[in-house]
Amino acid sequence: MLNEHDFITSLIKDYYRVVPAPAPDKIEQREFGCGNWETKIAFRHLSFKTPKELKDYLALNGPPFISYSPAYYRFPAGRPMDAKGSLGAEIIFDIDSSDLSLPCQMTHGKSWVCPECFDGVKAELIKLVEDFLVPDFGFSKSEIAVNFSGNRGYHAHVRNEAAMQLGPDARKEITAYISGTGVTPEYLFPTIGQRGQRLIGPRPTDKGWKGKIARNFIKALDGGESALLALGIDKTTVAKLVKNRPMVIMGIQQGNWDMVYIKNKADFWKYVIQNQTVAQSDRIDHNVTNDPGHLIRLPDSINGNSGLVVRKLASFNDLGKFDPMKDAIAFGKGELKIKADSKYPIVMNGKPFGPYKGVEVAVPTYAGVYLYLKGAAKIIEVL
Repeated sequence: MLNEHDFITSLIKDYYRVVPAPAPDKIEQREFGCGNWETKIAFRHLSFKTPKELKDYLALNGPPFISYSPAYYRFPAGRPMDAKGSLGAEIIFDIDSSDLSLPCQMTHGKSWVCPECFDGVKAELIKLVEDFLVPDFGFSKSEIAVNFSGNRGYHAHVRNEAAMQLGPDARKEITAYISGTGVTPEYLFPTIGQRGQRLIGPRPTDKGWKGKIARNFIKALDGGESALLALGIDKTTVAKLVKNRPMVIMGIQQGNWDMVYIKNKADFWKYVIQNQTVAQSDRIDHNVTNDPGHLIRLPDSINGNSGLVVRKLASFNDLGKFDPMKDAIAFGKGELKIKADSKYPIVMNGKPFGPYKGVEVAVPTYAGVYLYLKGAAKIIEVL
């Protein structure tokens, strides 16, 4: 009987034999960690001096997971961590669809990924970069490298020289800012709890979160019903805001947010604020961003949760046209016979597969591996 893990390991070895070495810059200063089929990082403190050395290791061992340090070290194989001699570290943001609340997840849950999930997580990454990292922190898009995680999301690497010297406390301040920590209705609207007082609020020209909230709300008003509903506003209030849009915008520009009546203002604005943060950032494994010693999936390696490539995008501007289920396929040759039991379809390489109800079916290798790793199929035979 076919051993699926051994078979997929052989595919991974073949992949690394053929493709260029997935080596990061300054490879000799990076720490690496490898996983197995039980643990994503089973051991770490590895180092490689050259891309060829890394390639040979991967082709020989075929690990289902390999991660590397966003940090640069004098002695990357040193242990404990203090012995490595840090030279600075990229700032990493991990955006994952399982941290979002999307309508499609009410049907298929958070472990499955559909096209709507990919669209949702892509929108969050765009929000992170265009609403926070560029305007508020002054990073340029050329300093932000983007990788598909190989599974359910994206990693953004900030490679700004000054930012790479920031310690854990400064990185915590960045995550706190992006997640809207301390941005309360009372902070934005100082008169919110005062009876008979006009609701005074931020203007689009204000700095930081105040200006951001004002600009984003005006943008949502200009976007119409769908944009306002996306902020979590109820249909009745949306209709009222759309009807009075010019007057509401004029009021916001002057700092007057009381142009239309809204019930329970404090709760209303608290919910709207939450929907304008980067949705995953309050649930993120903060170690990814805050801890310079945290290991992250190696770009252009295989992700053992899906069989897809942790694909490195040429630039942030390529994100819009990137299709993970087409552009990150690793195992493009051959077919497998599988016994599949999947409640929901997948679309890979532009072709639909499933849903399947306990049937045996021949599929391309990439689809069979993906369904197996998602627990939706058994691999019976290599065709």
